[in-house]
Amino acid sequence: MDTTVDKKTSLKGAEFLVKESTPYDVFTPEDFNEEQRMIKEMAEQFVEKEVTPVLDRLDKLEEGLMPSLLDKAGEQGLLGASFPEAYGGLGKDFVTATIINEALGSGHSFSVAMAAHTGIGSLPILYFGTEAQKQKYIPKLASGEMKGAYALTEPNSGSDALSAKTTAKLSDDGKYYLLNGQKCWITNSGFADVFTVFAKIDGDKFTGFIVDKDTPGFTLGAEEHKMGIKGSSTRQIYFQDAKVPAENVLGDIGKGHLIAFNILNIGRLKLCAAALGACKKTITIVVNYASTREQFKQPIANFGAIKHKLAEMSIRTWMAESSLFRTAQLIEQQEQELLAAGKPFNEAVLGAAEEYAVECAMLKVNGSEVLDYVVDEGVQIHGGNGFSDEYVISKAYRDARINRIFEGTNEINRLLTLDMTLKRAMKGKLDLMTPAMNVMKELMSIPDFGSDDETPFSKEKKLILSLKKAILLVAGAAAQKLMARLETEQELLMNIADMAIETFTAESGLLRLLKMVDTQGESAAALQADMVRTYLTDAADRIHKYGKDAINGFAEGDEQRMMLLGLKRFTKTEPFNTKDARRRIADKLIAENRYIW
Repeated sequence: MDTTVDKKTSLKGAEFLVKESTPYDVFTPEDFNEEQRMIKEMAEQFVEKEVTPVLDRLDKLEEGLMPSLLDKAGEQGLLGASFPEAYGGLGKDFVTATIINEALGSGHSFSVAMAAHTGIGSLPILYFGTEAQKQKYIPKLASGEMKGAYALTEPNSGSDALSAKTTAKLSDDGKYYLLNGQKCWITNSGFADVFTVFAKIDGDKFTGFIVDKDTPGFTLGAEEHKMGIKGSSTRQIYFQDAKVPAENVLGDIGKGHLIAFNILNIGRLKLCAAALGACKKTITIVVNYASTREQFKQPIANFGAIKHKLAEMSIRTWMAESSLFRTAQLIEQQEQELLAAGKPFNEAVLGAAEEYAVECAMLKVNGSEVLDYVVDEGVQIHGGNGFSDEYVISKAYRDARINRIFEGTNEINRLLTLDMTLKRAMKGKLDLMTPAMNVMKELMSIPDFGSDDETPFSKEKKLILSLKKAILLVAGAAAQKLMARLETEQELLMNIADMAIETFTAESGLLRLLKMVDTQGESAAALQADMVRTYLTDAADRIHKYGKDAINGFAEGDEQRMMLLGLKRFTKTEPFNTKDARRRIADKLIAENRYIW
């Protein structure tokens, strides 16, 4: 049976809120082709053989070690996998690039350095550079001969990136821009050869520049002493009349924000991929430990409390992975459509990522928070040993924390999720009003207490539709009542964003399960069914809590009571024994002694 995505029915950005998808509208890890599986295995083996044995040396910032690992990755084609062949890359598609990012995600500090180089350190030049700039830099970045870094953040401008103070002034002869200012938290800065730097020309034209490390007037600060990812080079950089050639302006003058924000869309999805790679490796480490650590004369893996944790770690990871590859394929598909319409490569890639910017923001939040959950419970299962540097779980715990700050904080991404969705609606790209009005009408009608649909997972499919109604109920009423004031009610925006993240994740997992059942049969997907049903049961409760908090924040009286009753109706679930489901999942993990999905 054909498992390709049907281009006629796949949803556009944020349409998951108002439309129903089908299993064959999604791409899943079970759809990886032979080449993708081989590339994934190669990347995983690279981490296992080259990175894991030297993690302690990396954390001590041994000089030359990280660049040498990047060189080795370049020799295997891992650095330039997604770059066009014309610039020395392998020309792999977006899904394959995502697979590589996930596979390399278990490399701790190396994963950070690698992602910074292949992502924000190279893509601005690839997507926004002139042909001359791309020919000069991209082949060397693809091979690893040059290392890349990205300099946006300043001491007083983090989330508010456009408030940067670094300035650029054209020299009298017009040959150079003189940069003055400083940047902080610059990953790879200690060994990078080329930096993408943002500065304001004439005090207001926010612009990107390509800055070589040997630029006169460009200096580095000392290495930062960080809580985690200690092996990644992080320094401040300073500009004192740094002479940057005028031909090194990146993109259009005054349009630097287009570079900064468009690159972040791709970076957010890649961060989710890396986080999930780290999740899988961590779960394997924790299962190994729980199976060998004995208390009360038996392995702690035998105890229900531990099984609950192991299963929940796996459930959240599997569900997040489902939403990751669903989105990666949608972006790849949109890119191909734009290329077929005559768009150049850079516009096609960036346009595709922008189309699914809402989904990328949700992936970033969910992926980073799933990893935080996994490493936190991993430490807990290790007990006192988890607090010791002798066990790698303590390193995993420290290294994971930065992900909720990287690529825009999770708070910013939650706010962006709803902000971008509402802007799509205002531009006519997404019809939110009609389905929101239909939900309000449904609240005034007699509830549907039953269904004749007896097909497998019909109740789960109905629940997903109901959860979408819950979002439309809350978001529609909040937007109608608060109007322009809604953007200042950040607590409400984050409540609604969390409802959307939970629903998108739940739907992605269910669609993956339905596809597996259709191709492999119910018995082959029994544990995945346990995962989806357990997640849905708990997600509905969480969505009810987020929705209740939001409603109580802007409604009162009869309106409040009606909406709370509607929310309860839309988040109602069928009874399901999640305890036994988690035990079945954990027992399989323990039997295999590793993460297996």
